[in-house]
Amino acid sequence: MYRGTKIVATIGPASTDFDILVKMIRAGVDVVRLNFSHGKAQDHIDRANLVRRAAAECGREVAIMADMQGPKIRVGKFEEGKIVLNNGDRFILDAKWGDNGELGNQERVGLDYKALPRDVKPGDKLLLNDGLIVLIVDRVVGHEIFTTVKVGGDLSNNKGINRQGGGLTAPALTSKDMEDIKTAMSFQADYLAISFPKSATDMEMARQLANIAGEPYGHKPMMIAKIERAEAIPLLQEILDASDGIMVARGDLAVEVGNAAVPALQKRMIRMARDSNKLAITATQMMESMIVNAVPTRAEVSDVANAVLDGTDAVMTSAETASGKYPIETVEMMAAICVEAEQSEYNKIDVDFLNKQFTRIDQTIAYGTLFTAHHLAVKAIVALTESGSTALWMSRHSIDTPIFALTPLQATQRKASLYRNVRAFNLPQEGGSHAVLRKAEELLMKEGFVRKGDLIVVTWGSPMGQAGGTNALKIVRVGEFD
Repeated sequence: MYRGTKIVATIGPASTDFDILVKMIRAGVDVVRLNFSHGKAQDHIDRANLVRRAAAECGREVAIMADMQGPKIRVGKFEEGKIVLNNGDRFILDAKWGDNGELGNQERVGLDYKALPRDVKPGDKLLLNDGLIVLIVDRVVGHEIFTTVKVGGDLSNNKGINRQGGGLTAPALTSKDMEDIKTAMSFQADYLAISFPKSATDMEMARQLANIAGEPYGHKPMMIAKIERAEAIPLLQEILDASDGIMVARGDLAVEVGNAAVPALQKRMIRMARDSNKLAITATQMMESMIVNAVPTRAEVSDVANAVLDGTDAVMTSAETASGKYPIETVEMMAAICVEAEQSEYNKIDVDFLNKQFTRIDQTIAYGTLFTAHHLAVKAIVALTESGSTALWMSRHSIDTPIFALTPLQATQRKASLYRNVRAFNLPQEGGSHAVLRKAEELLMKEGFVRKGDLIVVTWGSPMGQAGGTNALKIVRVGEFD
């Protein structure tokens, strides 16, 4: 069954076995996420090589997304590994505790983010361990933050800290991230996900660093901004403009803006991304119960389906496939939910489609193709493309017709793995448009997507081989090409 929504799967201890990874890719993984919050540089290099081998075994190109850790603000370690905080307890966050090897106790714990005392004031609400523990700041004295426990619970080593409403000054790119970008470019990661960006400047800096690191390999990754800070919401459009896509990172975002605000923000962010011709990934706890259970909850099924109906390009797994018991089953179930949700959609060209204005020939061709495909009910849209831009633009609008990006470039084929409703294949574009169009027709027939007599719409650039040069559209009846 054709599936338009893509699946991004995080790999880890549960999925770094070659056979398991092959089965996950065959089950529907389109993009593999490497989480740079865990592991060393060589671990990520080894996993990237494993992904490439597994994808080759499956006869597919799978994109790799390198996800940077960012300025994760955490408490230090405890003498006993954890403590139990009760409502009303007094507790101190101490920026200097641990400098001489001290471990946390029932009274205080150290911080890995030494600037936290400068970023908070009395009355602020601090949320620890993804919001499960809530501390109210009473006063700040030098390097010590004195708090009262409002919502208690178990607090263990290295748990994260958020300030409700945002406002922490930690930079989006740490020195670790800068080194990790170099590592990601050494194996030509197709996507680079940047954690906690607060502005377009953060994304522009990350892109510059990635392009410099990728220059020896002739590689430029696509940039994904992870929206997880409250400060990013008012600046969402400028962050989108500086990125190739966004990730609706619902974990940290929910902690900062509140759980109730996230569903509406998710819909808004996906809509803004599509309107800006950018990508959108929906992430965090989508199939959380499948870490330990073989089937998801009905709420999780609805969550994935609603993200599909919102128009997301991809849904993402985290611990479900990285450390869970059922990584293959998680992917299978997620793929099935996506297909079912897509079948229930009523797709039509946007109401304001005819009012859009275009300044580029290739973009005009892309939208003209959608309009043609919609009214002629064609079997497939075929974009002969170098950069993949034509396929990306067409994928920003809901249409029942599958889009096939046929490209001679492996990097373009991999990047297109994330575009909703786009299947990418390698197709050399040599011998002139007549010969290439015949090859495209033969490829789609061989793969079983079209049959003789089907109507397809094909776009290409003349002369061929120039990125951004799409300037031609042809309606073709398969088997009758002239």
